[in-house]
Amino acid sequence: MKPIITPSQALEKISNGMTILAGGFLSTGSALSIFRSLAQSNIKDLTIVCNDTTFPDRGHGLLFEKKQIKKVITSYLGANPISQAQYESGELEVEFSPQGTLVERIRSGGMGLGGVLTPTGLGTLIEEGKPKIEVDGKTYLLEKPIRGNVALIGAARADEAGNLYYEGTHRNFNPMMAMAADVVIAEVEEIVPIGSIKPEDVHTQGILIDYIVLKEK
Repeated sequence: MKPIITPSQALEKISNGMTILAGGFLSTGSALSIFRSLAQSNIKDLTIVCNDTTFPDRGHGLLFEKKQIKKVITSYLGANPISQAQYESGELEVEFSPQGTLVERIRSGGMGLGGVLTPTGLGTLIEEGKPKIEVDGKTYLLEKPIRGNVALIGAARADEAGNLYYEGTHRNFNPMMAMAADVVIAEVEEIVPIGSIKPEDVHTQGILIDYIVLKEK
């Protein structure tokens, strides 16, 4: 049985200066209730790793207005004018990582790899400060792995052992992030008995999950 906690109890696992892996794609598959609680706290100086900075009124997008985030590693800022403005003013540190590269960096962190070699980003601002490695006459960037102190992910369903089922695009970054953090908290819409999720429908195994939060309506 995995511990079932409330969004406010989830905040006990988060402290100032931590790196948070935030699952979701424009808030789909995001741990919305946990981020709502986090936005009401005084936790700050966070580094958020995410596909995008979502919208200002939901998910981790709520944290920008309160200036709880000092750095974001992401592929897209465009849907959140607050994060855009903070980046343009120099208030927010942003490390851009192309979407596919970002996923591979997180996967590398989860698998214990030393990074990923990719030609994506050569000749652009993405390559600044990164090692270049030549393999068989081709040049690649070495993109270093990413791990988080805590991963906050969203799923449609969890059983009592923590096995997760994602519905549609809920899947996005969440399975990779579940492998790449010291503590993994899954926010789900429904908790069901063990055996209710067919083995072939288990998208993230319960061994990777530390805590379950039931999504607040």
